[in-house]
Amino acid sequence: MKSLAELAAIRERMQNKVIIREGANATRVVVGMATCGIAAGARPVLNAFVEGVAASELAEKVTVTQTGCIGICQYEPVVEVYEDGKEKVTYVKLTAEKAAEIIEKHLKGGKVVEEYTIGAYRK
Repeated sequence: MKSLAELAAIRERMQNKVIIREGANATRVVVGMATCGIAAGARPVLNAFVEGVAASELAEKVTVTQTGCIGICQYEPVVEVYEDGKEKVTYVKLTAEKAAEIIEKHLKGGKVVEEYTIGAYRK
């Protein structure tokens, strides 16, 4: 960084990501980021949701946040999606690629990606 203008440009670029992670929108995406989740690959999943929500222009509707242990370590990385008036959806064994599909189909399209839910893994 060589100037105040560069710092201002970095701040501007990052502002949308901060808003996505701290908002109080109707839809919340919560990524389990305890030690077990991080070890299983939750960090790239969290980044995929933050970047995907921003790129899809869903920041006004969707907040992406993190939490500690969700309690189902054998299914990590785990992501829970909360939507007003709907039952929570728990996605398990996620990757960044699966996160992109969830953004497209669930967050944008309104259709739960059943094969990535905990119910699909318990069958």
